[in-house]
Amino acid sequence: MTQHTVHAATALFLRLALGVAFLSAVMDRLGLWGPPFSRNVAWGNLDRFAAYTATLNPWAPPALIPTIVWIVTLAETGLGAALIIGLWTRRAALASGVLLLLFALGMTVGTGIKSALNASVFSASAAAFALSTWHAHAWSVDALRQRSQS
Repeated sequence: MTQHTVHAATALFLRLALGVAFLSAVMDRLGLWGPPFSRNVAWGNLDRFAAYTATLNPWAPPALIPTIVWIVTLAETGLGAALIIGLWTRRAALASGVLLLLFALGMTVGTGIKSALNASVFSASAAAFALSTWHAHAWSVDALRQRSQS
C-alpha cells in the first residue's frame, strides 16, 4: 500500500468517524435511536438534551438554552453531512474541532473532566483539527470539484 493510499484512507476514516458521530448524536436527541432510558440512548428527545445542554452551559440563562440546542443541532447536522461526503472538508473539520473543543470544555465545567475524557471529546476535537490541516481529500466531493476545475 502506498503512502498516498494510507493518507487517503486515514482522511476518509477520520471524516466518516467524525461525521457519523455527529449525526448519531443528532439522531439520539431527536429520538430516532429510541425513547429516553432505552438501551444505548443518551437523551431520546430534545427536552432531555436541553437539560443536558443547560448542565454544560451553567453561564447561560434558561431562555437561551433552546437557542443553543438548535444551533448545536444544526451545526452537528451540517458538519456531519459535510464531513461524510467530503464537502469543504478543511473548513468543516476546523469548525468541528472548535465545536468539539467547546463541548469538551462545557463537559469539563458542567460534569467534570472525567466525563469529557471518558467520551473522548478532546481526542475527537484533536482529530478534527488534524484533519483540517490536510490539503488533499480523496474520495470526496472536494476531490471531484478539484478534478472538474483542472
